[in-house]
Amino acid sequence: MQKSIVVAPAVELRNVVKAYPGLRALDDLDLVLAPGEFVALLGPSGCGKTTALRSLAGLETITSGRIEVDGRDVTRLPTNQRDMGMVFQAYSLFPHMTALENVEYGLRMRRVGRAERAERAMEALALVGLEGREGRYAHQLSGGQQQRVALARALVIRPKVLLLDEPLSALDAKVRVQLREQIRRIQTELAITTLFVTHDQEEALAVADRVAVMNAGRIEQIGTPEELYATPRTAFVADFVGLSNRVPGELAGGTVTAYGTSFPLLGEGVADGPVLAFVRPEDVRFAAAGAAGGLPATVVTSSFLGSLRRTQVRLADGTLVSVQHDAADAHAPGDEVRIAFAGRPVSASARA
Repeated sequence: MQKSIVVAPAVELRNVVKAYPGLRALDDLDLVLAPGEFVALLGPSGCGKTTALRSLAGLETITSGRIEVDGRDVTRLPTNQRDMGMVFQAYSLFPHMTALENVEYGLRMRRVGRAERAERAMEALALVGLEGREGRYAHQLSGGQQQRVALARALVIRPKVLLLDEPLSALDAKVRVQLREQIRRIQTELAITTLFVTHDQEEALAVADRVAVMNAGRIEQIGTPEELYATPRTAFVADFVGLSNRVPGELAGGTVTAYGTSFPLLGEGVADGPVLAFVRPEDVRFAAAGAAGGLPATVVTSSFLGSLRRTQVRLADGTLVSVQHDAADAHAPGDEVRIAFAGRPVSASARA
């Protein structure tokens, strides 16, 4: 019989607490990253995601708990002994240094020889697509190019773990998409264990192997992007990841009934009674013109999104519902339509 191979975690945070007077920024946080895995910490401002990253980096001293890297306890080690590369929202380049000199800086601090330092720095700049710009200063580079220099500087030391704290939030939309794809490509090529902090769910879902959704210092759910979107375990995750309609209904015996449609309940911990069901826009459809059935509704707005359209309608009781549908099926504000729910599983929260 073939034995299964157990892979030791690359990073492990166990029961980590970071407490301030009257506040637990991290509340018994547990997180494990496998070797070469790309994990995103996703959540609203103040949820603790940056505190978790800074604690792993050694920039925050935790109140209690344990942090391990490759099985080694680094909980009390200073930042410069944890072998981590870091990229932050602010580029933090030295303005008096060229791109090459900025990338070389970490190697210089490690007393790497001049020739090897220059060779490795040029390799890192090539990796991020900045060949030919090594002699430029920060003010001669665009925001996206400056952030790529910062990424090269983090990678050139060949760290065990790469930490990315909102590295794309200061960039415009098109550059942000290009750079996130480049980060993912480089991370995959180098097979470097990476923790990526963001409040942008599109970024997290687009690049991460797994996403950990944080709320009030804890991880509400961790899983693949597909798992989080299709099977959220809590109302918070359902509401935060992706778009959801809040549809009033009644929960009984694991089934939510709303507007004559039955929805199986995802997750546990919600008592029978009035609830709000979180229904995805793609799980609502327009009834065919002249067809019987469906709920009467009035179109409020309609947004063209390229290959699809998202139309918001108002039901007779005032409830607003978004419908995601084919872009060719256009409706104008004021149009009278009928909608129907697909009845797919939903998360729910108690309704007052």
